[in-house]
Amino acid sequence: MTTQQLGTARATRFTTRLALLCTGLLAGTFGYGAVNLVTTFNVVPLDVRLTFHSALMRVNGPVVQTTMALAVIGSIALAVLTRGGARRAAAAASALVVTSFLVTRFGNVPINGLIKQWAVTTPPADHAEVLRRWEAFNLVRTLTALAAFVLVVWIATRSRPGAPDGQKASAIGVSPEISS
Repeated sequence: MTTQQLGTARATRFTTRLALLCTGLLAGTFGYGAVNLVTTFNVVPLDVRLTFHSALMRVNGPVVQTTMALAVIGSIALAVLTRGGARRAAAAASALVVTSFLVTRFGNVPINGLIKQWAVTTPPADHAEVLRRWEAFNLVRTLTALAAFVLVVWIATRSRPGAPDGQKASAIGVSPEISS
């Protein structure tokens, strides 16, 4: 193996691990929110939900934005470093993370702004419908983040055709490159 191939193999392993970590964190964050937070939001009094939701968004904003950015960077870099099916899967994972970002930015964030206002004033008569829209956007971004994570897991764990003893992809095993 040449020095260049070794460098590419190391970069691919690192990038696969980065994409795996960040897409996993994103899917986990949104998944936890969809299963636990939204369920809790729906059983507490409205004023408690609005207050907690507003406080949560202040903390979540920088964390989720950073995680999304790293997930996009990692999956795009993975698409650049791989070939064949892995490249297509990494590109699809990138598109899914970008979709999660766009849904968050243009769906959830504007409603978060309304929720902040409602927490210090009075919610409008149609607040339940607006909150249902927030939950629908939340479900979409959760599912797209989960799908991106599944694709990166597939890239990281799939067997390489023709590799001895069913070696795994470079992020997990010892084979230097992911190819199809």
